[in-house]
Amino acid sequence: MRYRAILAARECCTGVSLVAVFLGMGFFLLGAGTVDWAAAEIEGPPQPTSQWRVSTTVNYSSGSYGTDSRTNILYAPMTVRRVFRDGDISLTIPFVSISGTGAVRLVGGMPTRTGSATASPTAAPAGGTGRGKGPGATPLSSATTDSGLGDLILRGRYYLVEENAVMPLVAVTGRVKLPTADADLGLGTGEFDEGAGLELTKSLGDRWLAYLDGGYNLIGDAPGTNFNNQWWYDIGIGYDVTANLHMSVFYEEYRALVNTVNNARDLLALASYMVNDTVHLTGSLLVGLSNGAPNYGFGGGIRFRF
Repeated sequence: MRYRAILAARECCTGVSLVAVFLGMGFFLLGAGTVDWAAAEIEGPPQPTSQWRVSTTVNYSSGSYGTDSRTNILYAPMTVRRVFRDGDISLTIPFVSISGTGAVRLVGGMPTRTGSATASPTAAPAGGTGRGKGPGATPLSSATTDSGLGDLILRGRYYLVEENAVMPLVAVTGRVKLPTADADLGLGTGEFDEGAGLELTKSLGDRWLAYLDGGYNLIGDAPGTNFNNQWWYDIGIGYDVTANLHMSVFYEEYRALVNTVNNARDLLALASYMVNDTVHLTGSLLVGLSNGAPNYGFGGGIRFRF
């Protein structure tokens, strides 16, 4: 359905234990096999003709995040998604390049400040590791550039309620971040994160869509850190400009991981263009509204269905 395709397109352009993984996988096993619609002679959700999605994007963001220096981040993930009748499951494998002092790193694919605002030449947090880019270290006095594999993200979604005249489409999501990024280079935290969320989407006439999403992430504490767990939400509106082009705008907010930083708040604009049934193009533009978010960001990508 149209709104399901747009939910997937949003992921191409943009929340720790193993229990969450098995729960997420269980949702989709149930969604794929608990009801035999044909045998029951009940009209159920249609089986998608294209069951696999492979997407790759390149995203760039830049900001000071309330610090004395600027952090520039290149985030280039490839996502492989398996679509079922009542949901999907995906794995994101990113390449990351970060130019900064170590005060800002990627947490679940989001640029997030995890260090102090200034780089003291001698002080380090209690239990920290001195100066460097590790999660518990005092940030460097000048920026360096480090690159490598980012954190893998396993994500699942199950559609609880199909949209009708009154109810929106309702989906529950689960995710786990696998700590494959090098934390000592400032590419991640080196710890598992896990989270769950809810997605609501409602058609407003023939061309408009309304979105409301939210969730909660359990953030793993690396040595020398005491990160907050993170709630988040976004609210947005989308419009079908043509039969092949959909555009949308979202207001997003994420709770800061450290108490000395404002919550990340931003405006995110997305575009999805369907070249044909197999190829979709995506683009994004982000404007930060607080010092917890990048000053700006942009990206583009391509998605294949087969």
